[in-house]
Amino acid sequence: MRRPYIGRGSFKGEGFFSPTRQKKKTLPNWEGGSLPVARRVGLGSSGSMRTWLTGGGSIRTACGDRGGFRLEGSGSPGEPGFLVVGGSGGKGRAKPVENGAGRPTGPGVGGSRGETGGRGSRAGTGGSLSRGALPLKSWRRWATRISSKCWRRKFQKNQQSKDSIFFRDGIRQIDFVLSYVDDIKKDSELKAERRKEFENNLRKTGLELEIEDKRDSEDGRTYFVKIHAPWEVLVTYAEVLGIKMPIKESDIPRPKHTPISYVLGPVRLPQNVKYPHPEYFTAQFSRHRQELFLIEDQATFFPSSSRNRIVYYILSRCPFGIEDGKKRFGIERLLTSNTYSSAYPLHDGQYWKPSEPPNPTNERYILHKNWARFSYFYKEQPLDLIKNYYGEKIGIYFVFLGYYTEMLFFAAVVGLACFIYGLLSMDHNTSSTEICDPEIGGQMIMCPLCDQVCDYWRLNSTCLASKFSHLFDNESTVFFAIFMGIWVTLFLEFWKQRQARLEYEWDLVDFEEEQQQLQLRPEFEAMCKHRKLNAVTKEMEPYMPLYTRIPWYFFSGATVTLWMSLVIASMVAVIVYRLSVFATFASFMESDASLKQVKSVLTPQIATSLTGSCLNFIVILILNFFYERISAWITKMEIPRTYQEYESSLTLKMFLFQFVNFYSACFYVAFFKGKFVGYPGGYTYLFNEWRGEECDPGGCLIELTTQLTIIMTGKQIFGNIKEAIYPLALNWWRRRKARTNSEKLYSRWEQDHDLESFGPLGLFYEYLETVIQFGFVTLFVASFPLAPLLALINNIVEIRVDAWKLTTQYRRTVASKAHSIGVWQDILYGMAVLSVATNAFIVAFTSDIIPRLVYYYAYSTNTTQPMRGYVNNSLSVFLIADFPNHTAPSGKRDFITCRYRDYRHPPDDENKYFHNMQFWHVLAAKMTFIIVMEHVVFLVKFLLAWMIPDVPKHVVERIKREKLMTIKILHDFELNKLKENLGINSDELAKHVMIEENKAQLAKSTVYSS
Repeated sequence: MRRPYIGRGSFKGEGFFSPTRQKKKTLPNWEGGSLPVARRVGLGSSGSMRTWLTGGGSIRTACGDRGGFRLEGSGSPGEPGFLVVGGSGGKGRAKPVENGAGRPTGPGVGGSRGETGGRGSRAGTGGSLSRGALPLKSWRRWATRISSKCWRRKFQKNQQSKDSIFFRDGIRQIDFVLSYVDDIKKDSELKAERRKEFENNLRKTGLELEIEDKRDSEDGRTYFVKIHAPWEVLVTYAEVLGIKMPIKESDIPRPKHTPISYVLGPVRLPQNVKYPHPEYFTAQFSRHRQELFLIEDQATFFPSSSRNRIVYYILSRCPFGIEDGKKRFGIERLLTSNTYSSAYPLHDGQYWKPSEPPNPTNERYILHKNWARFSYFYKEQPLDLIKNYYGEKIGIYFVFLGYYTEMLFFAAVVGLACFIYGLLSMDHNTSSTEICDPEIGGQMIMCPLCDQVCDYWRLNSTCLASKFSHLFDNESTVFFAIFMGIWVTLFLEFWKQRQARLEYEWDLVDFEEEQQQLQLRPEFEAMCKHRKLNAVTKEMEPYMPLYTRIPWYFFSGATVTLWMSLVIASMVAVIVYRLSVFATFASFMESDASLKQVKSVLTPQIATSLTGSCLNFIVILILNFFYERISAWITKMEIPRTYQEYESSLTLKMFLFQFVNFYSACFYVAFFKGKFVGYPGGYTYLFNEWRGEECDPGGCLIELTTQLTIIMTGKQIFGNIKEAIYPLALNWWRRRKARTNSEKLYSRWEQDHDLESFGPLGLFYEYLETVIQFGFVTLFVASFPLAPLLALINNIVEIRVDAWKLTTQYRRTVASKAHSIGVWQDILYGMAVLSVATNAFIVAFTSDIIPRLVYYYAYSTNTTQPMRGYVNNSLSVFLIADFPNHTAPSGKRDFITCRYRDYRHPPDDENKYFHNMQFWHVLAAKMTFIIVMEHVVFLVKFLLAWMIPDVPKHVVERIKREKLMTIKILHDFELNKLKENLGINSDELAKHVMIEENKAQLAKSTVYSS
């Protein structure tokens, strides 16, 4: 007996069958009436399999991600059916073919027998045969056949890929995605209510939502809410946000090629990558003036960055309920409470291949190909493309990083030249020659470096160390310190120009005024109980009295002070370590004959400095790890009013801490170590127990160089490894299950969900890292001329690492605007001024250059070799018998004096061990050098700042031209619109005007005649 046909009757219940076992579990029931949905679920050979049968006339089949398939029908009975095979739950597409003979690919369901369908002109329709009513048994055989084929050939050419940025209809673009995990915790009902209310309110704003069931996700637990902003929503909020859109193609030509452009040809990008879009005159969008703007296609008029910015603006202000008597709103609060697990816009597609129709151009692929590959390290950056894809805020960071790297090239060349000079003169400088000479340095007995344990030693044992010290402590040090003072001025002044040009090119000239009222943080609005009238806008706005925030300000300041005190305490602990292990190194190296060769290079001072610097670097990383989290928390407790205030407050806290954390050890070595040691028999002691550290006979500069090299290089290497390995490892862990599936069944929203989130503070830490490096390059560069070269190499790698991780390892960020680098610019100016003082003091007090010059001009008696005898002159004499009993080494000696580094009277003088006149001469020369150098450098800085305009002349002219053309275009548009409105009565209006003019002339003539 034939089973009933699945025709126009209603289909109730559920039928279960297995295409491999063919085991029937439940028979369906159907009644007359409309045909809604029938659902069939079974187990396939590769996992679960789900099928849906909807309507009549056509069938769509899709391979599930776990071996399942889905059948969907649509249309009235008798329409041509068609077969589409695609991803899990997705819709496939048939290739468009000209009209022709139909191809029977499967049965339709319901209705009378239809004719053979012609090949459709649009993808996914036509080209199949629709049949009439089909017995259920025959339908089962056909479905089983399709299912088996689905297991064997899971991904056919006509599959529809889930790697799409559209809704299921293939038309509406996905602008944002929310995700949440289905759980059974106690608060799951509350979270579900929040989500329901939030999504309902999103729909009320005009957004369109489409939800992906958790069964279609890789883990079977995650729901995805896809959000689309239709045209009306986009135009409304584009006007609210003041987004500028093109009104006319610009007639201002791009910069012309110069001779240097041809020289730099190999580093240039193709024009279509460097300038992906033509330049336009722009104006703030107005939905009432849509005809004014160059709208060719509504779907592509607003770029994806503007679309996700608009949607995020709505999400951040959408309410989701009232709790504790307060209105709660904003996606950030829902993310914090784990109501949603993530919120992000989608990437354009895979980064390793271009997109396929109907997806738009894959800018992510273009960025990866031309920017994020390490083989392109010598190429310029596609800045306009970066701005279009990630927004102006991220774009300006890469502009700054690229500009900083370019300027480092000049500093690196000069620093390398100074280093080469020191390398070439290392074997010919008089000081090292005298120290290494057995007749001079070999005859000088030096006083012990520590009490009791350390023994006397000969000066020539530090021969190689003195030569290495000369690499960085030579005549070129003064020149390089002055040069870097001028370089940093040029760097900041030219950055002003670059920033001004960028503001014009990216339509950011009036950005700050436009966005002033749009940057209120939702958290601030939620906490405010008061409102006051804004004197500018004459509107009521949230207001928080100062007295309610003062306690948090005090708490914040106390916390920052506490942590800075911890940094200083850790530095003191490292100093104690250095003092305690120095004696160990000194006695160990003296007693072990096997270290005789090593000792000539690795002196106890250098060994202590190396280990102390490494220990200090580890402590820096540990303190930094904890403080980053605490500073973010206390900044939130201050309840800043705007995002800019939040970032400025956090920046100040983090920078102050990082400044003390990273630079305190360098400041100690540069300005304190060896300066307050005392002399043999009168040493100073830390906590009355540890004797103060002494500098090497060649000076403390080599130890400052060691400290700076370890911290700077270690931080950069650790930072790059962390930035590359950390997101890579996390993403691999998230995607470990998805790797067994095809890309086409691995949805675009789920691929991006499995990436690491860049976070709202991701860019903040990039800036912080760059500014700390800038401090190493400028504050202590006199001690290490190779610092700009190391920074240059690091930044070349940093640009590509940042580009790679943003393009491949992180979710796409929400586009946001910025017209400058913000508070970081003020910090750079402060560090630039401070660097002049620090380098002047390093040359004067840490370097040995000033004592040499004083000896050269005032104390040398050798006319042929003026520096001959400098080493002997710089070492004072101490009588061994004057050592206190608790400090002198044990045993008898065949010498009665030892030498130490200082300018003091000898033991046979009436003022023995007091500073002699040469000490005061050297001190006066040091202070004079500091004053002269600072005044010279500051004078040059002010002259350069006065001579270099903040905004280049050609940029001023272009801004004026664009404003003029914008006003003219708006005026013409309004005039034409007025004419159109009056066009119906234009003839009557003209006649009326002529009559009135005639009356006026007649009245005048009457007056004249009378």
